[in-house]
Amino acid sequence: MPKMKTHRGAAKRFKTKKNGTIKRGSAYRSHILTKKDQKRKLGLRAAQTVDSADVSRVRTLLGK
Repeated sequence: MPKMKTHRGAAKRFKTKKNGTIKRGSAYRSHILTKKDQKRKLGLRAAQTVDSADVSRVRTLLGK
């Protein structure tokens, strides 16, 4: 059976940290930013972790 290829779209969106958790960017940061206050936009800059329900699915896409 051939090796499973990495899903390139997922590879650009997710990174695996040293402790094994998967890091992702925040949503709601691309447009309509005028109505969002500065504090909210500041919080959205920070990286989030993938929810435990989705970790196995993301690992499959990343080929890990």
